Amino acid sequence: MTRLFYDGACGFCRGWVRFVARRDAGGRIRFAPLGGETFARLVQADRVTEFQDTLVVLTPEGRVLVRSEAILHLLEVLGGRWRRAGRLLARVPRPLRDGIYWLVARLRPRTAACPAAPRGGDGRFEP
Repeated sequence: MTRLFYDGACGFCRGWVRFVARRDAGGRIRFAPLGGETFARLVQADRVTEFQDTLVVLTPEGRVLVRSEAILHLLEVLGGRWRRAGRLLARVPRPLRDGIYWLVARLRPRTAACPAAPRGGDGRFEP
């Protein structure tokens, strides 16, 4: 199972979580905040500061992916047209992809916050 860890205070991150959750019809992705119990249990708790200001993906194989690599993995898991979009984006050199990621991250404080979990929850959101 793929896990997506996100900054719970970031409106952009929570928006991305909602985007992924709505498109993950198969329920293959679980979600938890970076500062939560699940992250501390599955990824070394002392690494939380290392991953501030980014999305973190833990793959079923145990790899920890950040920034654009995390996004590409999520698109692959979503499948269909999202997988195709991810494969196109993968052709862009990683430094450029990550540069665009950081540009968006710098703008994120201006992004309005919305709740990460859909109303009523669906069991994929962990503490």
